[in-house]
Parts: sequence; structure tokens; C-alpha cells
Amino acid sequence: MILIASPSVAYLRHCHHTPHSISLQIHRHFRRSIGISTVDRCNRWQIMDRFNIRARRDRPYLCLARRKPEMETATVEVEDDRLRRIVRYLLWTTEAVYILWLFLLPYAPGDPVWAISSDTVNSLLGLSLNFFFVLPLTNSVGIHFLEAPVLHPMAEGLFNFVIAWTLMFAPLLYTDRKRDRYKSSLDVLWGLMMFLTNTFLIPYMALRLNDADPDDKPSKRSRLGEAMTRGAPIVGLTGATVCLVSALWSLYGRADGGFGGIVDRWQYLIGYLGSERLAYAFIWDICLYSIFQPWLIGENLQNVKKSKAELVSYLRFVPVFGLLAYLLFLNLDDEAY
Repeated sequence: MILIASPSVAYLRHCHHTPHSISLQIHRHFRRSIGISTVDRCNRWQIMDRFNIRARRDRPYLCLARRKPEMETATVEVEDDRLRRIVRYLLWTTEAVYILWLFLLPYAPGDPVWAISSDTVNSLLGLSLNFFFVLPLTNSVGIHFLEAPVLHPMAEGLFNFVIAWTLMFAPLLYTDRKRDRYKSSLDVLWGLMMFLTNTFLIPYMALRLNDADPDDKPSKRSRLGEAMTRGAPIVGLTGATVCLVSALWSLYGRADGGFGGIVDRWQYLIGYLGSERLAYAFIWDICLYSIFQPWLIGENLQNVKKSKAELVSYLRFVPVFGLLAYLLFLNLDDEAY
């Protein structure tokens, strides 16, 4: 059978195969391909349908955006670990200097521990008997079951001021959210701070910077810790009151004892700090407390009632009264700490 194509069919077949038609197809395909981004053309799973190109194009960028925060978080963690190591080193260095300079070496004012004089021992005993001005105040109202030693009001005021501030630190330590990193007893720690020396707070501040053990469960507070925490407002008011009375007693106490006016007492304080190791150590304690108080409160603001958190955040830098604000506004209903 012989098939004869019509002239129109032959003409159309010829047009489809001309060089000009082929170049038009190539040009059309090229225009379609340049609409795809470089990232999409590198993707072997790219769907070439013109309606799906826009939806597929953004996927690689989403992956990159998710990786960036992870890298930033890792960088922040590394910098935080480096800063904690530096602070720990500084704290342990401070502890070593404290012990050497105030206890052992003979260069600071007064006598070192190994050469302490009988006058210093008698002064320390007398200050302890006048603890929180109980005996002097009871004697002043006619109660003389035990006579209070007569010491200079400046010495009594400085001693009781530091001891009262140390008392106020107890609820703060027991509500510290990093206290479990300190593996020893907080009862013993606070007892040594209160009745022996405040040097034990420096190691605590260093040890609480250690990495948390994920296997450790939050420890239960002791009976003393529970009493200090529940009675935080009372402890705060008691300590702050004694601190205020100490300041007033230093300036006006024993007015009939021949200790002079404010100028005379100030001159005595300067000489007292330059000749007595105990008084010199108290100045160190006051400086360290002024640093540790805002530090600890700032890291435990979540323990404070939300409505008072901003106020406590500002007041925490005020010695004694910043700690009083923390204890007064402590959220006792929150068991998280």
C-alpha cells in the first residue's frame, strides 16, 4: 500500500524539524531553568514543575536557620564555663590569702593566731558575753543576773553588726538553688560562720560554681534549715534590728562611760582597726558580705514573690537591707527551692 501525504501534513512535519524551531525550544527551556535558584538546581530532588519551584526553594534555608542557634548556644556555654573557672580560681585565691594574711602571717595589724595575746582573748570573751547586747541592755533596766563586761562601744558595735549580718545569711544559704553542689553540711557551715570565723563562706561560693550532677536529687533541708527558711522574715527583722542598734550603740552607747563623743569614738575605731587582728578581720568580712549578698540574691530572685522581684533586684546591692528585703518577700509557698 502506498500512502501519499498531503502537502499540508508534509509542510507541518518540515516546520517541526527546522533549525529555527529547535532553537526556540532550547531558548524556552533555558528561560525556564534560570527561574530556579542555584540552591534548587543543586538539589537532585528538585521538582521542575513551575508551580512547585517556589515551595521547594526555601527548604535549604530553613535547615541553615535551625543550626545557627545551636552554634550560638554552644558558644555561650563554653564562655560560661570559662568564666566560672576564672571566678572559682579567684575565690580559692581569696581564701588562701584570707587564711595566710589574717591567721598565720604577722604582717597584718594585731597578733596572728599562733601568737595571740591574752588581751585579745579577754576582749573576744567579753564581746561574746555581750552578744546582741543582751547583757548590757538587761543591766541598763536593772536586771543584774550577770554583769556585762564594759568594753568600748565601737568594738561592741562592730562585733555585733557582723554577727547579726551573718545570722541573716542563714535563710539565704538554705534557699540557694545551687546549695546541693556543696556536699557538706550547711548546718555546720553556718555554725562555723556564726560562732568561729566567716572564712568558710568563701569555699561555699567557689563550690557552688561546680557543674551540677544530673544524677543528684534535690536534698531535703535539715530541721535547722527548715526553721530558718520558714522563719526567714523573723530572722531578717532580728538581724537588721541588731545591725541598726549596733550602729547606734557605736556612736551613742555607754554615754556615761567616758568614751567621748562621735569624733573620739571614730578616732578609737581607726586605732582599733590598726592594732587588733579581730577588728581588722571584721572589715574583710564586711567587704566580702557586700559582694556575696547581691551575688546570691541575684541568682535566687525566682524565690521571691513575683510582685516584689524587681524591688529586691534593686535593693540587693544595699548591705544588710537588701538581704532584709529578700527575706521579707521570700515566697514561702514555693517548694521548688
